[in-house]
Amino acid sequence: MNKTYYEQIEETVYRDVLPNGLQVVLVPKTEMAQTYGVFTTNYGSIDQTFVPINQQDLITVPDGIAHFLEHKLFEKEDRDVFQDFTKIGASANAFTSFTKTAYLFSATSDIIENTKILLDFVQTPYFSDQSVEKEKGIIAQEIQMYDDQPDWRAFFGIIGAMYEKHPVRIDIAGTVDSINQITKEDLYTCYETFYHPSNMVLVLVGNFDPMELLEVITTNQASKTFEQMPPIERHYLTEPAHVYEKNVSIEMPVAVPKCMVGIKEVPQTDKESFIKEDLLADMLLDHFYSRSGIYYQELYDLDLIDGNLGFETERQKQFTFSLVGGNTENPDLFAQKVKEQLSSFKDYQLVNEDFERMKRKMIGQLLRSMNRVSDIANQVSHYQMLDLDFFNLLPTLESLTLEEANDFLNNWIKDDNVAVFQVKPTQE
Repeated sequence: MNKTYYEQIEETVYRDVLPNGLQVVLVPKTEMAQTYGVFTTNYGSIDQTFVPINQQDLITVPDGIAHFLEHKLFEKEDRDVFQDFTKIGASANAFTSFTKTAYLFSATSDIIENTKILLDFVQTPYFSDQSVEKEKGIIAQEIQMYDDQPDWRAFFGIIGAMYEKHPVRIDIAGTVDSINQITKEDLYTCYETFYHPSNMVLVLVGNFDPMELLEVITTNQASKTFEQMPPIERHYLTEPAHVYEKNVSIEMPVAVPKCMVGIKEVPQTDKESFIKEDLLADMLLDHFYSRSGIYYQELYDLDLIDGNLGFETERQKQFTFSLVGGNTENPDLFAQKVKEQLSSFKDYQLVNEDFERMKRKMIGQLLRSMNRVSDIANQVSHYQMLDLDFFNLLPTLESLTLEEANDFLNNWIKDDNVAVFQVKPTQE
């Protein structure tokens, strides 16, 4: 086991890679009452085309299968796994994103037993034709529910406007038609390919003895048999750098229109540049579009927002985009004004006073997140999947320079990498 002490944040982290390839990260925090564990596979909704284990040819599986598989792993032949956690006072959950699927628990006691349950249920799949058919109806209702939510439609609408070919444009849950194509055999194919321990990370943060817990995890994994796993071959269609459609709108029964503006970016392949741009994008969006931001204030003064304005950046190895948007009574003028603001980035020059203020704010947010076991576990897992160390974010953030920030800002917006998606009220 590798033990690392991060002096600046006074945190000790234990890491190990087990013989079967499973990465284990343990962050003991004995001052905390709660422990949070997350077991994550490097497999999400975009992983539709791949070469299955022990095969040679690419296959493409139905949209939404990663999310479907997440649902099915909780259901065993004789029980629902949620009950296993509930019996010993723990809560469990799971989520599927574009790039990963995570299974988690939160507990204040019986950490060893909860960890065993987490490992065992994820590593013991049970799918039957009957249970798969039953699940299709449940997930179809979930899809239809999200289809009626304007915020969800706006989110995937702007992604669909930006991306022409990449599967990030497809709803994580798929469509009613696509999930109806899923078979038990499809689930086993995806499971056997992507749920090998060498493609997974186990992170626990909280009140436990790391040596004792690692011994339990190691013993648990040694009791199971996993065949040797070659690198997974995934395939994504080549995506152009420009946006697919610059302006898209739909009508829905909404009281207030919505407008999303998206920036389509080219993913960074260099790890140092990736993490710097990850931090800079967050800092800059916050600087311009948080409640204290100058562009937020401009939109507010023009009565183009109601006080709530959302912004985010999503940066992965396979795709990168940033979003600004929310409710607006005048979606056309909102879109025009935000595009003008973004275009101004090309010539904008941050001053050192503003940049240092941005850094201090981000450092404060990062340090606060390091006091919540759930935030730590999820962030450690996220960055581990990217082959990055979450606990090195702070020194990287502190090392950022004004020149780097201005260089990124001035080159962020291109003539063809901004798209708009609007949700407008249904016309009678």
